[in-house]
Amino acid sequence: MPDAVVAGMSGQRRLCATEDLAEGGAGVRFVVEMGGRPVGAFVVRFEGGVHGYLNQCAHVPMELDWQEGQFFESSGLYLMCATHGAIYAPDSGLCLGGPCRGASLAKLRVEERDGNVYWFPESPYEVPAG
Repeated sequence: MPDAVVAGMSGQRRLCATEDLAEGGAGVRFVVEMGGRPVGAFVVRFEGGVHGYLNQCAHVPMELDWQEGQFFESSGLYLMCATHGAIYAPDSGLCLGGPCRGASLAKLRVEERDGNVYWFPESPYEVPAG
């Protein structure tokens, strides 16, 4: 699925339809802007809820997914950095193992309602220009 950012009301951005996110399955990538530069982000479903993060390992800012949209390790219980092997709790972003133990992914405000998943831009993350 291509990166998504679709304009919505009140500054919210529709990311995808609810059914696009399977429990412990593929995530949806999108782009945010931070300090005038584009930064990858993603949303996943875990324990029935949606969770959004910057797509950057807390150890070294490299993208987590091992294939586009593949953020979970094989059991579907943890997010994993494909480069460093760091393991993160999907609901909090806390690093539970690996070189960044105790650090966290940068969490984004996302909500699910009316059959869709939305991102609500909050400082320092903004909607990319254009």
